Amino acid sequence: MLGLLSLFRAGIRGLSRKWHYNDRPHRSEPHSRSEDWLKNLPAEGIREMCDWERFCTFAREPERRKVGPDARVSLDGVSYELDPDLAGESVILWFGLFDDQLFAEHGERRYGPYQPVGGPIPLHRYRRFKKTATEKRADRIEALAGRLALPRAALTDRPELTRTWPVPELSTQPFRDPDPFHELAFPTALDAKRAVADRLGMALAKLPSAQLEALNALLATTLAKQAVFEHVRTQIEPHLGR
Repeated sequence: MLGLLSLFRAGIRGLSRKWHYNDRPHRSEPHSRSEDWLKNLPAEGIREMCDWERFCTFAREPERRKVGPDARVSLDGVSYELDPDLAGESVILWFGLFDDQLFAEHGERRYGPYQPVGGPIPLHRYRRFKKTATEKRADRIEALAGRLALPRAALTDRPELTRTWPVPELSTQPFRDPDPFHELAFPTALDAKRAVADRLGMALAKLPSAQLEALNALLATTLAKQAVFEHVRTQIEPHLGR
């Protein structure tokens, strides 16, 4: 418990230093740093952060590998089965810190995502490694931080922590994602339908009219792969009677 309290106090000291720094005079303007930031906000608004799927791509690193004759590659002791067309080819693998799936690049085309193979893994799940002592401790700290609440009375002897600035209502602009390899969204609705048909192993014309209309309505609003496959998993596959 003493270690957790020390970590909490260190966090408070860090916030105190940050707020004190922003409250200091600007080096070239007759006001504080925080006031200068508020004064020079862009008229079109602050750009929103990208979604989690795009953030994961920023942490991926390339590694060139040759695919085996069985269309499999091994990365960090985990085997992945790629498309049969890539068997024996030299490809660039993309795997990141936050990924549980593998992507491959060959020529001008991206392949994937691929799930680990070599054992019975349930659909839409991945194999978890046993948590280390450090990870378990981090979980305990996170749970404790969620229960801790710092009352206002505790800050009465730290006036630098109670100082507030007039913050205007901030407008935002959406994050523009070029997505050149179409990792997160299908380029067209036709490509999305082909991917859904490949996943179902059947022509979409064989689907009931209600399901087909619901799928078309979804594709008219979004081409995000995660949303499309989630719809397939929850609204179509359970009713196929397989």
